[in-house]
Amino acid sequence: MSILGWIFFGLITGFIASKVVNAHGQGCILNIVLGIVGAVVGGALFNFLGEPVFYHFSFKSMLIAILGAIVVLLVWNALTGRKGLR
Repeated sequence: MSILGWIFFGLITGFIASKVVNAHGQGCILNIVLGIVGAVVGGALFNFLGEPVFYHFSFKSMLIAILGAIVVLLVWNALTGRKGLR
């Protein structure tokens, strides 16, 4: 995937995850970073559990990235003292 693909993928997954955890988004740049870090964390978690992880754009990779971004956002909210999950 190209760098623009990663940015677009990160934006979408970060936005969806921030809408799930909070009722509002985190901002464009933080959503992109959250989505990319979430994709890495989600891929690592699923790889640890023995599930094969694909590094191309698919529905399964999108769900893995969203789950990873939700985990990252919940940890971020716990560390900064913000409220999560509405």
